Amino acid sequence: MCGGANHTHHAEWERKIFDRSRPMRIGIGGPVGSGKTALVEKLSKALRTRYSLAVITNDIYTKEDAEILLRQNALEPERIIGVETGGCPHTAIREDASMNFEAVDELIERFPDLQLIFIESGGDNLSAAFSPELADVFIYIIDVAQGEKLPRKGGPGITRSDLLLINKTDLAPYVGASLQVMKNDTERVREGRPYVMSNLMSGEGVSEIVHWLEHQYMDDDASAAHLLTHTHEHGTTHSH
Repeated sequence: MCGGANHTHHAEWERKIFDRSRPMRIGIGGPVGSGKTALVEKLSKALRTRYSLAVITNDIYTKEDAEILLRQNALEPERIIGVETGGCPHTAIREDASMNFEAVDELIERFPDLQLIFIESGGDNLSAAFSPELADVFIYIIDVAQGEKLPRKGGPGITRSDLLLINKTDLAPYVGASLQVMKNDTERVREGRPYVMSNLMSGEGVSEIVHWLEHQYMDDDASAAHLLTHTHEHGTTHSH
């Protein structure tokens, strides 16, 4: 059993300067089945012609997510490393991130021109979050099928991530979830931090996520609050 970890230190997720002497590391977390691997695939395919990319996936006992990305031709095989974390996946992205740092170093050795590294966590609960030393930017993803009350439950990923994705919006009618309730609760608990309503399978929200991420890379000092104002008319991206 995983134990002894304190995941409540929200203050450390205040924005910080990105060290441009190395690639930007983007942490992607969320519960099992929320769409983390789909997000990595979509972002990789959208950005790979403009940036030098690599991916690290964290799985408990297998390298299945890495294999999925390979089958989807998200990136060349040499740019994807699968890490087997054992029984406590959140430990590998927070308390003891040594395996992920080793993978980062290996990727930089393979590709000295790397600009962006996506680090996908293993399936975790709402209390898990990336170590700020490991991830420069933290994207957290939940899905509508988990219930409309999920945003109000909070947790570091929902409240303090740099960007929150509420995925699988198309499932709302089938699970009795109100997207408006989820939006209202999200805006209340995130206190102005940006979020995107997405359906990754259809591509809804992907362009907004890409725009936000490119801004983080190009101009990390700026507040995320104004990044997506041009997309408000589409009703998918929000930062109030």
